[in-house]
Amino acid sequence: MSLLAVYRTMLLQKLEQLRILFAEMERALIAYSGGIDSTLVAKIAYDVLGDRALAVTAESPSLLPEDLEDARVQAAEIGITHEVVQTHEMDNPNYRENPVNRCYFCKSELHDTLKPLALERGYAYVVDGVNADDLSDYRPGIQAAKERGARSPLAEVGVTKVEVRELARRLNLPWWDKPAQPCLSSRFPYGEEITVAKLQRVGRGERYLRNLGLKNLRVRSEGDTARIELPAEQIKEFVLTTELPTLVAAFQDYGFTYVTLDLEGYRSGKLNQVLLQTNQR
Repeated sequence: MSLLAVYRTMLLQKLEQLRILFAEMERALIAYSGGIDSTLVAKIAYDVLGDRALAVTAESPSLLPEDLEDARVQAAEIGITHEVVQTHEMDNPNYRENPVNRCYFCKSELHDTLKPLALERGYAYVVDGVNADDLSDYRPGIQAAKERGARSPLAEVGVTKVEVRELARRLNLPWWDKPAQPCLSSRFPYGEEITVAKLQRVGRGERYLRNLGLKNLRVRSEGDTARIELPAEQIKEFVLTTELPTLVAAFQDYGFTYVTLDLEGYRSGKLNQVLLQTNQR
């Protein structure tokens, strides 16, 4: 048997394990952001459980309105019942002050909202889209979810990020190659206070770039400076083909004073490198 055939067999085995896992749950509420991880979880849960699966998206200033609309469209395409709840992490000073464990306070608010809802509706489990690769990254929010009894089917079965996309493609999800889009709070260096106004200007900046046809990108916010991250191979074309004065004027209208381009290029989780540097000292 070829390596490719072995890989396909292992992938199908993981898919079957996920189906068995949901069948054993009988009812499940999915913490559904609209990203590809939680979308895959929602798809498999719905295929197994039907109307005994519920997808719930948390709406807050750290979620782009476009991402919320994507979540609605995707849920409708899957067929799963979808609801939106409000979360209030911005009311927590521990979150606004943006410490290195900021994500812990965000996920605490999320699961403190979802768990009572699940119990009220008769769902024994709240599940999320954490995958096996996430367990090796710095993700303090995972601990907050575990403390509140949430389960992570993808991680439990050992599904990696690459396998998430491959399974989504095999299940005919049109969004299998959708770029990762973590919450807007991840655009700020640790220690810089997060405000609604700052979240909004970052969101508007990223929306501007997406309207130019760009996909994998980040607008990092450092004080009054916007630092644009694009894949390194796209930087040259971007500079040559974009009306830079128009872009700068737009970003300044959003509230930034300075607009820069990161010459290293886009890298997911880049702001976590300060943690590695600190640990190496």
